[in-house]
Amino acid sequence: MRIAVNCRELLSHRMEGIARYTFETTRRMVLDHPDDDFFFFFDRPYDEQFIFADNITPVVLGPQARHPLLWYIWFELRLPRAFKKYKIDVFYSADTYLSMKTSVPTLLVCHDLAYVHYPEHIRDIHLKYYRKNFPKFHRRANHVVAVSEFTRQDVIKNYGLSQDAVSVGYNATPPGFKKLTATEKEEQKAKYTQGHPYFIYVGSLHPRKNLVRLIEAFDNFKSNTNSDHKLVLIGRFAWKNEELKDTYEKIIHKSDIILTGSIHEGIHPVVAASEGLFYVSLFEGFGIPILEGFSSHVPVVTSNVSSMPEVADDCGIVIDPTDTYQIEKAMTRLAKGSYPDSEIEKAANRAASFTWKKTANHIYAKLKSIT
Repeated sequence: MRIAVNCRELLSHRMEGIARYTFETTRRMVLDHPDDDFFFFFDRPYDEQFIFADNITPVVLGPQARHPLLWYIWFELRLPRAFKKYKIDVFYSADTYLSMKTSVPTLLVCHDLAYVHYPEHIRDIHLKYYRKNFPKFHRRANHVVAVSEFTRQDVIKNYGLSQDAVSVGYNATPPGFKKLTATEKEEQKAKYTQGHPYFIYVGSLHPRKNLVRLIEAFDNFKSNTNSDHKLVLIGRFAWKNEELKDTYEKIIHKSDIILTGSIHEGIHPVVAASEGLFYVSLFEGFGIPILEGFSSHVPVVTSNVSSMPEVADDCGIVIDPTDTYQIEKAMTRLAKGSYPDSEIEKAANRAASFTWKKTANHIYAKLKSIT
C-alpha cells in the first residue's frame, strides 16, 4: 500500500496527545510493514527523528496550517493534489481533520468531542469551524477510530454513524514512566519541593481540567490537616483561565502550590516521586495521565465522568469531580500513606494492558479493509 499520513502535529518540542498517538501508531506500522510505502505529509520543516525508516517519504506542504483558513488550504487544496502526485492508496489522519475534496479512502481518529460538550472553552473562530466541519469529516471518513468506548459512543450519537463505522483504538502510556527507588524519589522532592511530599497534576492548565476545584480542595486540605504536602502543577496556561488565576490569588496556601510550566524533558520521575496524581477533569476523550500515574506506581485520583472510569476501571480512586470535598478527602487519605501496595500493583498491570502495538495493528487492519 501507499499510505499517506497526516503529520502536521509531529513537532519535536510538543510530543503530547495527538502527536504522540500519530507517532506511536505510525512508527509501528512503518516498521512492521516494510513493503508498504508511507508518505509523511508535514506543514513545516520536519525533525529528522521522524524519518526513522527507508520506506518513509517525507513531504512538506505549505502553508503552516494553524488557522481555519489555512486548514482549508492545506486539507482541501494541497493534500488532494499531493495524493494524485504520489498515487496514494489510503490516508491516515489521526488529528480529526481530513480532506473533503479527495476520493482517497480515509481513516480518521477522533480523540474527543469536547467542543460539543464544553463549547464555552473553545475560541469562537475554532468553534465555528468545528461545528461546521467535524460532523462532515466523520461522515466522510471510510472508518473512524475513537480513542475510547466512551468517545466511540459519543461519535455515534452526535454524528449519526452506524456501530460498524466506528471502532476503538486506545492510547497507551508514553515511554519512560516507571517506579522509582526511595533515593530517586528524594532527589525529585529536593528538586521541586525542597524535600516535601507532594501531589501532582500533569496537563494543560485549562478550564475543562477542573483545576479551580483542585486547588480549592488542596487549600482546604492544608487548612484542615496542617500537612507539609505541596501541590505541583505541570503544564502550560491554556486559553481562558482567568478564573484559575483569580482563585490561586485568593487561596491561603498558594505558596505551597508549585507551577512549573511545561516540562519537555524529565517529567517521568516527577510523577513517580509524587504521593499521588490528581486528574479530576470534567471531560476527557481518554485521559493519558491516568496511565502515566499507574505506570509510575503512584496512586491516581480521577473522575467518574466521560472516559475516565473506563480507563481507570477498578483501579485508583474514582470520585465526583464537581465535589471539592471528595477531592480533599482523597488528598487526606493519600497523605496518611494508607493506600495499599496491592492496588498500586493492580493499577500498573492495568496500564500495561494498553499498548501501542495493539492499536497500531488495529489501525493497519482498518486501513487495509477500506483500501
